[in-house]
Amino acid sequence: MTTPDLVVMANHPDLAGKTAVVTGGSRGIGAATATALARNGVAVAVVGRDHTALDGVATAITDAGGRALAAVGDCTSKPDLDRVRALVLDRFGGVDIVIAFAGGYGQPVPSIEETADHWRHVVDSDLTATFQAISTFLPDLTARRGTVVTMASSSARQATPASAAYAAAKAGVVGMTRHLAKELAPLGVRVNCVSPATIEHERMRRFMSDEQRQHLLRGFPLGRLGTPDDVASAALFLASAASSWITGITLDIAGGSVMP
Repeated sequence: MTTPDLVVMANHPDLAGKTAVVTGGSRGIGAATATALARNGVAVAVVGRDHTALDGVATAITDAGGRALAAVGDCTSKPDLDRVRALVLDRFGGVDIVIAFAGGYGQPVPSIEETADHWRHVVDSDLTATFQAISTFLPDLTARRGTVVTMASSSARQATPASAAYAAAKAGVVGMTRHLAKELAPLGVRVNCVSPATIEHERMRRFMSDEQRQHLLRGFPLGRLGTPDDVASAALFLASAASSWITGITLDIAGGSVMP
């Protein structure tokens, strides 16, 4: 079995003292990104729907000496996001970075079995939620010349087994990222996107056999699956001054499986 390479997380001193909102932060990629930001001195508001999981992420950050706030909210609900913004402003005073990672529902669904309700649910969860997270904090981002990182998927870049709804929603995130990057650039706000392929997580390791894993690995020229830290490292780069002349791009975190 291939052992994942160690992900070396770079330090970005310019991030220290800033505030970030991470949606979809209760586990996986979002939790890894929130933790990585906190290690760089960023005060992090971790947003999601699972109160227990959010508390676990925020507690781990504060126990390690960081600053974190667990903010329960559904990113498809504008009232929820307005309440989250009020909490963040009250605790941290402003927002410099929005990591809009809420979403999911990439399970395969044959299009002949697709329903209008499922389509709307996936598009709302992945595309509308991303837009609402950004728009809620735009006054803060423009005031502070902030940065935004969105999340697409390899399903937006090439055909995969995921549903057409998921592919369309994530392709919408890519297009929206480009649009917002151009629109907001004169205001000093940068908007970029990360686009992961298969990311290994605990549930996958628990239920996938060695044979299934080896079959999956053959699709990745670099010979391993991705990890949440792979995506978190890219998100930190795009949020930091190290990428200060980059906006409107989609960065494929895909082990060589996506080469547009």
